[in-house]
Amino acid sequence: QVQLVESGGGSVQAGGSLRLSCAASGRTIIGYIGWFRQAPGKERELVGVISWSGGSAYSVDSVKDRFTISRDNAKNTVYLQMNSLKPEDTAIYYCAAAKSYGVSRRDFDYWGQGTQVTVSS
Repeated sequence: QVQLVESGGGSVQAGGSLRLSCAASGRTIIGYIGWFRQAPGKERELVGVISWSGGSAYSVDSVKDRFTISRDNAKNTVYLQMNSLKPEDTAIYYCAAAKSYGVSRRDFDYWGQGTQVTVSS
């Protein structure tokens, strides 16, 4: 089992920044952590994925120039640094854990409860 807890969400004006944290605990070995987001009335979509051990990260095109995923293994925590935020970034952001690399929701076995990010214009 893996427990994931997100934090760091909030309200910010367009152009601002937020850093989300995903703290992991449990006995199951984690291979990858993914960040997803779900806006009202929309499907949950991938934001990016990071390797738990090697640190290699992937972000989708819509955010890769603004968002950065990193991890601190000593703290068992993965971060999503979000800069130049836009109103369309408003969503609930979730982190999820998987044993193998994947980019779809079904590839991830464990999910956090989500944290709300609201960007006003």
